[in-house]
Amino acid sequence: MKLLAALIFFTRLPFWRITEVPAAYFKRVVDYWPFVGWLTGGIMAGTLWLSAQFLPMSTAVILALLARLLVTGALHEDGLADFCDGFGGGTSREKILSIMKDSHIGTYGVLGLLFYFGLLWNLLSTLSLSLACMAVASGDAWSKFCSAQIINILPYARKEEESKAKVIYDRMSISTWLPAFIAGGLPMWLFLNRSYWWAALAPVAVFFLLWQLLRKRLQGYTGDCCGAAFLLCELSFYLIINLIYTNLW
Repeated sequence: MKLLAALIFFTRLPFWRITEVPAAYFKRVVDYWPFVGWLTGGIMAGTLWLSAQFLPMSTAVILALLARLLVTGALHEDGLADFCDGFGGGTSREKILSIMKDSHIGTYGVLGLLFYFGLLWNLLSTLSLSLACMAVASGDAWSKFCSAQIINILPYARKEEESKAKVIYDRMSISTWLPAFIAGGLPMWLFLNRSYWWAALAPVAVFFLLWQLLRKRLQGYTGDCCGAAFLLCELSFYLIINLIYTNLW
């Protein structure tokens, strides 16, 4: 039931038709975020591989990105845009939170998305097709696991009734952290050559930097911060994959 809640929360696929999920389960959806990465990363990798059979690699990457955007409803990208707007234009904790809650996108949000998608497209387009597919399947799940740790080390920055999703996530217990860790790392272990495992350190480093920023400026996190953390962690994963690939090639 908790996994179903996570699939409903983090995707736009009609999992809600399976059965009605009690509201309490949505407080635990972050525990299963890496498992959702199997689905979203798998769809993205599958779309990339199929598209590249009859289209240029650069075009196939665009279609793969579009596929994940459609599946997730651009949930994380919306978070990244709000994050950039908030921290780009906010001069105080209250101002940052106010800007991030605004549904309108600003200059910093537009620039953030442009740079993000430009870098992501370039990094994936320059890889071989097989490596790009394996990197996407691995990076999605691992980056979601790394980003999920934000709920374990920081408090929620708003009151629950002020949350966009109207829910505050419960912190992971040991019994839920371990499966999440396995779910995050398993695709990388299965699909990537060991020489590329060093890329797993990049999301950890990016997460540490974001944690320091959020601790200093917000004294907590928001849902937008979770989405932004995932995308930035994932981007760093592909960056190191690309660097290793270039040197090995």
